[in-house]
Amino acid sequence: MGVFLLGIVELWAAVPAGFVLSLNPIIIGVGSSLGAILAAFIVIVLGENIRNRILKSVDKPESSKGKLLRKIWNKYGIIGLGLLSPLLFGAPLGAAIGVALGAPRKRLFLWMSVGIIMWTIILVILVLQGINIASTF
Repeated sequence: MGVFLLGIVELWAAVPAGFVLSLNPIIIGVGSSLGAILAAFIVIVLGENIRNRILKSVDKPESSKGKLLRKIWNKYGIIGLGLLSPLLFGAPLGAAIGVALGAPRKRLFLWMSVGIIMWTIILVILVLQGINIASTF
């Protein structure tokens, strides 16, 4: 449950936390990705106020996150935003930007989910490899 809740906030924190808690890698992957997917869903479907707050923090002229998100959107569209934002900024922020930029909600949710699952798998594998390497020393 803790990995799921942490996944809602930040996928990058949920996966290592699951390993610290000595959970099964499959449970870590499923829990953290479901948490991040839920966060994206809430922002896409229900969170206009949340979305507006997030956008205020990103739309500041000095915000490098805002500039990078817009660059990704302009170059790669909804697919690039969905695949890259869970890695670079987190699912809720990526979802908020996608909705603010007029992305169709169903497609945005699909690509955000694909990106979340993809990065969760990659993170779990990387942490497992790190543990395997560390255990050889």
